[in-house]
Amino acid sequence: MYTFRPAIREKVGLLIGLVGCSGSGKTYTAMRLASGIVGKGKRFAVIDTEARRSLHYAGMFEFDMCEVKAPFRPEAYTEAIKAADEAGYEAIVVDSFSHEWAGEGGILDWQEHELDRMAGEDWKKRENCKMAAWIKPKMGHKQMIQRLLQVRANLILCFRAEEKVKMEKDANNKTVIVPIGWQPICSKEVPYEMTVSFLLTPDKPGYPHPLKLQEQHKLLFPLDRPINEESGRKVAEWAAGGITDTSSKPADKKDEIPEFSDDAEPSSAGDIVILYIEEIEKKEGINAKTKKPWTSWTLKVGNSKWGTFSGSIAALAESAKAEGKPVEVTYITKEFAPGKSSNEIVSLKVMDEG
Repeated sequence: MYTFRPAIREKVGLLIGLVGCSGSGKTYTAMRLASGIVGKGKRFAVIDTEARRSLHYAGMFEFDMCEVKAPFRPEAYTEAIKAADEAGYEAIVVDSFSHEWAGEGGILDWQEHELDRMAGEDWKKRENCKMAAWIKPKMGHKQMIQRLLQVRANLILCFRAEEKVKMEKDANNKTVIVPIGWQPICSKEVPYEMTVSFLLTPDKPGYPHPLKLQEQHKLLFPLDRPINEESGRKVAEWAAGGITDTSSKPADKKDEIPEFSDDAEPSSAGDIVILYIEEIEKKEGINAKTKKPWTSWTLKVGNSKWGTFSGSIAALAESAKAEGKPVEVTYITKEFAPGKSSNEIVSLKVMDEG
């Protein structure tokens, strides 16, 4: 028989992903976050796959370390995390989770081993067996993810990142290399299985660029400062049922709305800018490659112009402009050529001046 009871947030652990290349501060950030979660005088757990490199931080943070060595099968991670969770640690740092995918004995190696087992050096047979060779590795990976979702502790997973590019045809039908930015080294869906996940970059170590950040968690991770012990303290408080209002909506009082200026513009990926929409520029055309029509909108703000956005929020922008209300804009930065980038708006929120 099924029973229901009032929903109360209590002892809810977060699954946090930190993605970054060398020099982005992901290990240090993970430890600051874990230290804030557990509080002074308490220790957190570190699962180290990086040849004991976590010990470099032993004089800065109080933690207990468990080393995991190759082969980096999903079950090795599962067993180590389960042991830390059962030991009662409130925060567990895994550095690095990328080995589960691309490390020695990880998912990619496992698939290759399965392919060798099925087809040996028969290259024609290997082509036919490629998909079948993924069955066991992907099953093991999925089982691991499902078990991670059952962990009671706050789990902080660190992922390595690498810069990637793709080949595209330009307007002159010439093949060009297009940067697509930093990408996590892991199965592509993993960052979005997290409760929250962030990209950290070497130009501003520790500053979060959201990959996944839902409304109820925005107050826990301000985007204008590095993730630190205070973020960890807020995570712990939220998980225990505190911080009941995590909305990022500004106060209703007019004098508490950030002052608008004509040169308002984003300064880094993921910034939130408060502005008034002066004009909406609409462009249409036919894609030379797909032969399909396209439409884009660009906001004009005073003397500045930035940000393209999709048709799904065009009506909201028009409404805000008509009513003369300020708008909270969140955007991402996309590079489209070396040294060049564009700001793509991902959300608009019309604000009540009260």
